[in-house]
This record gives sequence, structure tokens and C-alpha cells, in this order.
Amino acid sequence: MRFASLGSGSRGNSLIVDAGDTKLLLDCGFSARSMLARLSRLSILPEEIAAILVTHEHGDHVAGVFRFSGHFDIPVYMTHGTHAAALQAAGAPAEFPQCRLIDGHAKFSVGGMEVTPFPVPHDAREPIQFVISDGARRLGVLTDCGTITTHAAAMLSGCQALVLECNHDPDLLDASVYPATLKRRIKGDFGHLGNAQAAALLRRIDTRALRHIVAAHLSEQNNRPDLARTALALALDCAEDWIGVASQEDGIGWRES
Repeated sequence: MRFASLGSGSRGNSLIVDAGDTKLLLDCGFSARSMLARLSRLSILPEEIAAILVTHEHGDHVAGVFRFSGHFDIPVYMTHGTHAAALQAAGAPAEFPQCRLIDGHAKFSVGGMEVTPFPVPHDAREPIQFVISDGARRLGVLTDCGTITTHAAAMLSGCQALVLECNHDPDLLDASVYPATLKRRIKGDFGHLGNAQAAALLRRIDTRALRHIVAAHLSEQNNRPDLARTALALALDCAEDWIGVASQEDGIGWRES
């Protein structure tokens, strides 16, 4: 099983997971045209994608979902709450036959992959994150989460690969031009994980099987890749260059888990 980021940040997010016969997209926060270009960089055709998994309804995660999935007839998996909220968003069709409504606590299978969603605290209707497995290896994804819950930590423990939100450095955020209300939202219990919170999670879970870690959803204004790398490397007691960072424009290339 391998994975790659097509881009990660406040202007769009999408991750692809490939188990050979089954390829999944996790979120589709770019336009259909941009998605095609980003998939092409990874030598993936849209017709190869078996499903799109959606974490929540915010535009940087669903901007291209409906048009992209409709054009290529790709089923989309999302919670009832995300579906209800997405129907109110611009471009969401009232009738969407490709939609598969899921329970945010119940695992399901798509082709050769087992998908385990889990709920997270974020300011959305019914947000979830995912652990994806090919039966031998597990990839855990945690972005757009304000607080590390006991359940989320248990879900991510023992994974071979992690994609982990490092949205902000608190000092950079405090010094930024963001209005006070937005700063409180980002740092709040239903906002986004900062570098220190991501590092604290790594110290809390079993990372002995970890082969890859990617810092994701970095704020372009309130964080820097070197700060995220340093925080995670200290938590894992590893070299900083072992920590991958997914960028907004280029994401990150294939990682074999």
C-alpha cells in the first residue's frame, strides 16, 4: 500500500491511497481541472479511483467532490451530517446518486481496502477522519481536529504510516494579522492542531511500527515546514529529514507503507 498527497493546506486538500487493485481519494478540495493535473503528476487516471472518502463539508475538502465524482461516476462516502451540510454548499446537487452515507463509527470495505472512520472534534456538522488498511498495513489520517481524543489516539496507535495535522505554530499565530476571533477558533477545541499538539499525540501513541509520517494542513501564514519537522522529530527522537511535509501546491510524492 502506498499513499501521496495531491496538496494540503487551507486552499485545498486531497490524499490518494493505492493498494494496487483499489485506489481511494481522501477528500477532493480542488477544482476538477486541478484534480486532473495533480493526479497526472502521480501517473493516476481518474477512472482508476474506486471511491472518494470525505472527512467534512468545508470547502478546502469538498470543493471539487461533486463535479469530479459526477463526471467520472465515482462513489462518495460521507457521514449523514456532512451530507446534510454539503447539500447547502454551492455546487452541491440536491440529487447525488453516487453518495454512500456512512456511520462515523463503523468500518466498511472498498475493494481491497478496509476503511475505519472515527469522529473528531472540529467545527463541522459530523466530521470524521480515517484509518485505511490493505490487511497488512495501516495508514492513519488526522487533520482538521481541535483536540486529541482518547478514541482518536487509540485509532492511530500502531499505524505504519501517519498523515498528521500541523496547522500552526502558536507564536506565529499569535503574532499574525488574523482577527482575534479567528485565532480563537483555530486554537480552540474544535479548531486545528498545532505543532506541539501533534507532537504530544506522537508521544502518547505506539509508534514502534511507524515507517512514514507526513505533516499536513500547514498554514501558509502561521507555520513553517522546519518548525513542524522539528516538533515531530523531537517527539519521535528521529532526524528531521525523516519527517515529510505536504505542501499546498505540490503535496508530497508516493510513500510506500
